[in-house]
This record gives sequence, structure tokens and C-alpha cells, in this order.
Amino acid sequence: MDITLLKTFLEVGATGSFVAASDRLFVTQSAVSLRIQRLEDTLGKPLFTRSKAGAELTAAGREFERYAMSMIRVWEEARQQVAVPEGFKRSLSIGAQYSLWPRLGFRLIDQLRRDMPDLNIRAEMGMPDRLTRFLVEGVMHIGLMYMPNLRPGLVAEEIIEEELVLVASWADPTMDMQGRYVFVDWGPEFVTAHALELPELANSGLSLALGAMAADFVVNRQSAAYLPARYIKKYLDDGQLHLVPDAPRFPYPVWAVWRDDLDTELAEGLRAALTIVSGKAEADGDAVLAQLADISEDHEVDVLGAQSHPDVK
Repeated sequence: MDITLLKTFLEVGATGSFVAASDRLFVTQSAVSLRIQRLEDTLGKPLFTRSKAGAELTAAGREFERYAMSMIRVWEEARQQVAVPEGFKRSLSIGAQYSLWPRLGFRLIDQLRRDMPDLNIRAEMGMPDRLTRFLVEGVMHIGLMYMPNLRPGLVAEEIIEEELVLVASWADPTMDMQGRYVFVDWGPEFVTAHALELPELANSGLSLALGAMAADFVVNRQSAAYLPARYIKKYLDDGQLHLVPDAPRFPYPVWAVWRDDLDTELAEGLRAALTIVSGKAEADGDAVLAQLADISEDHEVDVLGAQSHPDVK
């Protein structure tokens, strides 16, 4: 069985669209259609019902889905095990969004190497859609991300609550940004809360969907932006960035998404390592929040979006 056909089948099933699947797989729509047709010809059954609304799995397609996932998982396990270098017994593939590698993902690798020296580790980077696809296909065992997209065979656990804080690259900043504010797109909830509570910063003329990578832009220019407290602590300590007093914070959970068939012993070791490194990352964020409270009026930090979500504290 051609693994490429199976991966294409699963992507169409997950997205419900040949067009969306072609975008995610970086191939043409006709290539996706041809692959599905080849698979259907081989099985002798239609796997999707096509319509203008998209593609929906047939009864045969739903039945075949679990077998497709199993075949891909077995293939990936075999491929990874064969590739384990001499001197190592096990293999683990970790993925994370760019923003989550510094002071979290890299620390996780360090901790795992201390705890399990016989473990061969591979690291991946990507946005949630790419990481999720790798998890489903068995290319990855665990992914760190902000907005998980759960699929069959995956489980998610919140590991820390990230805090987005407003920082500027000049000393003694205030909420009057004088055209120097850069809007970093942290997702729908942040966008909505930001528009409602910080309308004076809504039309910055510059929007970056780059996550924490935007810190490099801000640091090297007279700019300000909302960035993760954990990530920018080093910049604060070096005097390259400065907290903006009285600016509200925005809670932004970080999730670990696992394959539910991960080896029990490996999963336990991974959870133990995550507990250690997430505690350190949360401590970094707490230190930044304490510093922000210290320079703010009444020594309190409001939550961006709390007015529209009263249960948020």
C-alpha cells in the first residue's frame, strides 16, 4: 500500500475538502483527486461522497480510516526505529511552534537527555495544522502548541498558561505608542479582546502573524507589541525591552498534544520532564508579571478580555 495515498486520504477526511487537503499537502487538487481515485479503485469502494460542500466519508471510508491510521503508524515506527543511531535504544520526535521552542522546547530536550540518555530525539517545527498532521501520521509523538486541533488518536493536556504582555524597545514607555505599535496576531480571542479594549491601538498599520518571532523585529526598531512573558524575559533582563505600565495581560494556554498509543514508560518519562520544564517556564512568566505589577498603578495587572469574559481572572 502506498503510504502517500493513505496520508492523502486522512487529510481529505480531516478537512472535508479536496481543496483544503491539497493546500496542506502542497500538491494540486488534481493530484489529490487522482490519489483518492487510485485508493478507491484498489479497495473497490467509494471512500468519499463528493458535493459542492466538500467531501464526506462514506461508511466504507469511515471503516477504512482506522486501518489507514494504523498502517501509517506502523510504517513510521519502523522507519524511525531503523534510523535509531548506534548506542541508542529508543526514539522520540517532538514538535513545537516557533514561539514555544525557546525556554520550553529546548529545555525539554535538555531534561530528556539527562533523564533518558539512551533516547534518540528528533525535533520538528511548524504551525498547529502541520504539527497535528505529523502527530496523526506518527511522524511525531508529542507536539507543543497554543491552539490544538484534536483528531482521533490524540489527547491534549494544558501544561502552562502563557501570559502575553505589552513591551516596548524604548525606556519608560506608556500606552501612548505614537504610531510605534505593532499588532501581533495571536488568534481570534486575542484579536477580539484587543479590538474591544484597546481600540486606540487597533489601527497600527502593521500586523505580524509571526508569534514570538516578532520580538526580533521589535527589539531592533522603535516598536512595541504583545509578546509572551516567558519568551521576552531575557530581553527584559538585558534591557532591550521594557514593560509598559498598566497594560493588561492576556492569558494564552500552552498545550501538549500526545499520541495516545505512546509507549507507557516513554510517556511517563516525558510527562515527568514536562512537569519540570513547564514549572521553570511558568516561573519565568510569573517573574515578568510581578515586575509588571510592581510598576503599574495599584500594583495590579488587568486581564485583556476580562470585561467580555468575566470568569477570566
